[in-house]
Amino acid sequence: MSFSEIPSIADEALAARLQSLIDHKTKPLGSLGRLEPLALRIGLILGSEAPVLRSPQVLVCAADHGLAARGVSAFPSDVTWQMVHNFVTGGAAVSVLARQQALSLTVVDCGVRHDFAPYPGLVVRKVAPGTQDCSSGPAMTAEQCAAAMANGREVVRALPGNALLLGEMGIGNTSAAALLLARLTGADVADCAGRGTGLDDEGLARKIAVLRQALAANPEAREPLQALAALGGFEIATLVGAVLQAAHERRVVVVDGFITSAAVLVAARLAPAVLERCVFAHRSHEPGHARMLAELQAEPLLDLDLRLGEGSGAALAWPLLVSACAILREMASFESAGVAQRS
Repeated sequence: MSFSEIPSIADEALAARLQSLIDHKTKPLGSLGRLEPLALRIGLILGSEAPVLRSPQVLVCAADHGLAARGVSAFPSDVTWQMVHNFVTGGAAVSVLARQQALSLTVVDCGVRHDFAPYPGLVVRKVAPGTQDCSSGPAMTAEQCAAAMANGREVVRALPGNALLLGEMGIGNTSAAALLLARLTGADVADCAGRGTGLDDEGLARKIAVLRQALAANPEAREPLQALAALGGFEIATLVGAVLQAAHERRVVVVDGFITSAAVLVAARLAPAVLERCVFAHRSHEPGHARMLAELQAEPLLDLDLRLGEGSGAALAWPLLVSACAILREMASFESAGVAQRS
């Protein structure tokens, strides 16, 4: 798949029909607030005036980061594989929310430093047992980055449905997201990095210093794929491939928090029309996420001070998408209900 195979889905005629349907529902004009542009967006993505969300899939991509050895997280890297086990055995927040919302959950080992026994819902696409420490050189080779992206495309092709909810796991991956944001936008990395899993002031200062080293160690990695390979993680690269494939298939892409937004940032730099297929679930507590959303010109649905990741915010936002579609399909118009409009 070439990036040119992700064209714009802009359709003025369909947009006008959808807006007219929304405006003539039995309600004051615009009174459903941001649910209305959400319904319009989903209708455009799915190319329908009566959109139906089918077999929604939560995709959680997991990998370890060599940079974690530099103390950029409050948790040890073993938590990555332990949480993967928690996901597939049903004990994590995203597992609970997926069950509640009847969302299918697939967890992908993209590069976890652990060998998992076969388990339902776990897909092993391990490129390597974690990336290299990017504070001393590239996190992965160009070949490894391409392999991870290809894995993401392959996993999505095998999933049913027309909606993909993005999630991730990887101790150290807020650092990778902050590095990608800083390098691809030119922002100061200190404005992109936050406390992640709960660093104190000393830990945050150490994290920022390490991130500055990583940027200095990879000065030539300026283009999106170069930056992704040098500074990203296997789970982020896999998500980039997943986003590109989902966009190519015209699925609704529900973006979770800071790390999944970093994957979307890279994907959008490669194929800008990706953003037309995206719904941004929430604004996280991580300070770089607000900057990331501004760069993507995205208005998230929720703002709950979440900083968990996993796809938990995407799962929490999911009922709003379902409601937006139901309003579009099922709510009566003034004419069909015999209700008088305002004079």
